[in-house]
Amino acid sequence: MPIFMIGTQRSGSNLLRLMLNQLPDIAAPHPPHILQRMMPLEKGYGDLSKSLNFMQLVDDACKLVELNPVPWEGVRLARQDVAARCRNHSVVAVFGAVYDAMAAQNKVGNWCCKSLANINYLKELEEYYGDAAKYIYLYRDGRDVAVSFRKAVVGEKHPYHIAKEWSGTQRIALSNRKHIDPARFYNLSYEDLTHYPEKAMRGLCQFLGAKYTESMLDFHESDEAKRAASSSELWGNVVKPVMADNSNKFLREMSDEDIRIFELVAGDVLDALGYKRFQTEIGEKGKFTAKEIKQFDAENQRLKQEVLSKVDPEDMKRRDQQAALIKEIKDRQQASNAGVSA
Repeated sequence: MPIFMIGTQRSGSNLLRLMLNQLPDIAAPHPPHILQRMMPLEKGYGDLSKSLNFMQLVDDACKLVELNPVPWEGVRLARQDVAARCRNHSVVAVFGAVYDAMAAQNKVGNWCCKSLANINYLKELEEYYGDAAKYIYLYRDGRDVAVSFRKAVVGEKHPYHIAKEWSGTQRIALSNRKHIDPARFYNLSYEDLTHYPEKAMRGLCQFLGAKYTESMLDFHESDEAKRAASSSELWGNVVKPVMADNSNKFLREMSDEDIRIFELVAGDVLDALGYKRFQTEIGEKGKFTAKEIKQFDAENQRLKQEVLSKVDPEDMKRRDQQAALIKEIKDRQQASNAGVSA
């Protein structure tokens, strides 16, 4: 059974995937973000009914996994095996086949992809998997998400930009949960996950048809947690027990003005998810001038550069390997298209 986490980064997805990975019949490896990175490139492969084009796609997707910052231990992706597992010739099919091959080698019947950006490809996932897929919508107070992104090597840094992205993603999730059978769509807040971990995991296991085990709360002692923590400062907390006091950090770490900006952009989504506003009233929205947005953009870029200047070089090296592959694919496709049009 394919299981997809959806939502926004910095919402506890690594914590949750390590908990799920403790279950004996679920494999939840660190994601190489195949759909996020390769769906925009799909057309560039040309006619995928042609074996040469399709096998190039398969090879590129497998390489992306092999360059993942957190390795898939013990997994060897044979290209012909991956291709044979595809029900059609598409990025979604290759993505699923890669995970199926990984699950088979781990001798489990279910896998979980924790790439939250998959929320942008729900249409394609529904078309390919239909009723076989299950979704875990993991969400967190967007203002705490903003605090976390301010320190992370990835993502936006200004509350205006983070609020726009966070609210957009939540709206997609809230819209889709109206149409997907509740038996396949599970809502889980980061706050419930961290404040009541056993209760949250028992409920999630019931949804997945899995048997809860106390080892789920010992995720931080697993080899997979240690591999993730050693790969990037982003995931350093996964070798610690559940941090029950990791909510409402924005009240201490964001200025009143930054909270206000966030609430003016995303207040309606905070309301819909049951989060209390602190600097605006329910229903209050705000518009920003072109001059203000220009200032936000400049500050956003400054903060990004500030974070990058402090990143561990080894962490960046691991990330750059996947980025280099994507650039190679783009350059190859561009050269191929230029040759066709010449």
